[in-house]
Amino acid sequence: MAEAKTTVSPAAVRDAALTLFAERGYHGTALSQIAAALGIRTPSLYNHMRAKQDLLRDIVADTTEQVWADYEAAVAGIDDVAERLRRATRVYALRHATHRREALIVNRDIASLEDPARTTVLELRRRHAHAFRSLIEQAGPTDEESATLAAFGILEMCVSIARWFHEDGPLSAEAVADKYSEYALRVAGLA
Repeated sequence: MAEAKTTVSPAAVRDAALTLFAERGYHGTALSQIAAALGIRTPSLYNHMRAKQDLLRDIVADTTEQVWADYEAAVAGIDDVAERLRRATRVYALRHATHRREALIVNRDIASLEDPARTTVLELRRRHAHAFRSLIEQAGPTDEESATLAAFGILEMCVSIARWFHEDGPLSAEAVADKYSEYALRVAGLA
């Protein structure tokens, strides 16, 4: 009996790249490894993608855009600044718990991204960090340096979730996100 032919799609290629980039890093992953994970020969990958750099660009750009969209949706229509910070932190923490592969890649492999994509992504990340800093500044009397450090601390605290969180752990992703949003209020001096 003949073996069934492997069906590969651009989505399957991206998923395999996500897993391997998260495990091994962008430079530590060869196209032959992505092909092997899909059960195809390396040249066949080019039926579903143009280049390894394109995979990285799409993953990093899409993830960064989704983080910004999450932020905007979380704070939309909320007047209370502390509540906006709580919601913004919760959604950021939750993304790092539920999209671990993407988070690991974005935070580790951004330097491997070529321009102009890297410049665009870094600008969006700066906008996100500035939005957090602005919330902290709006919340009460604090100097710019303290607000910057608090925002950096909150964001980095959330980024670390991707490195340690596991779905089968003692806390759900939602519970971790709730706890981190409480911590953020303390870091910002709002609780």
